[in-house]
Amino acid sequence: MTTPSQEKKFPKGMVPLEKKPFKFSCHSEVSCFTKCCRNVDMPLYPYDIIIMKQKLEMRSDDFLSKHVNVVRGANPFFPTLMMKMNQVNACPFLGPSGCAIYDSRPSACRMYPLERAVDRSPDKGRPDEFFFLTNHDYCMGHKEEQEWTVKDWLRDQGLALHNSHADRWAEMDTFFSTNPWDGEGVAGPRQQAAFLACYNMDGFRDYIETKNIFATFKIPATRLRSIQNNDEALLSFGYDWVKMIIGGMPTLKMRKKK
Repeated sequence: MTTPSQEKKFPKGMVPLEKKPFKFSCHSEVSCFTKCCRNVDMPLYPYDIIIMKQKLEMRSDDFLSKHVNVVRGANPFFPTLMMKMNQVNACPFLGPSGCAIYDSRPSACRMYPLERAVDRSPDKGRPDEFFFLTNHDYCMGHKEEQEWTVKDWLRDQGLALHNSHADRWAEMDTFFSTNPWDGEGVAGPRQQAAFLACYNMDGFRDYIETKNIFATFKIPATRLRSIQNNDEALLSFGYDWVKMIIGGMPTLKMRKKK
């Protein structure tokens, strides 16, 4: 019987780890400690913004303004967010002892030295995950003796929730890649609304209250309370709202007009 990784073709040199163990450890005694926090392109995703701005006790719009660059990435129809490096081209949260927001660090930091790929073939049910070991020449962590399996690493780095959010974001990114903006151009009003709902939870919450958005939809009381008090729940609502108002998808139930 062939396994999913045997059936799936990967780029040359990329072999899924599956259950094979790997060696890695990062700590202050490793000679390259914090080198990976410098001269780096660090993509940020919606859940990353939430956990970092909460850690820093900032509004999300202030966090975006201070710490994020909005750039054109792989998706030509929706912007990509990148961490804004400081004046010496290092992560702004790099301190003398390492990461100052370590417990709220972004997904890309947590995942290293692994890379994750997901097969979302439409004829399948649950997507297949594949994990690959990366190895930058400067990283001495690969020479350490601590051994991991993928399952152990994901658990240790708290990646289950991050990966779940990454999968939901991938659905949105795929939706945006269909160019659902009706030719409104770059940063048009519909794109700005989508950006608000995906990245700026505090601004989106203000918008909802100002426009009385909740009155438009039939939302179960338990979900409504969660949305009103929890950024993750608000993000999930934001995705549904964007899909409905821009894509016409039945992701929310409208209230009947009186």
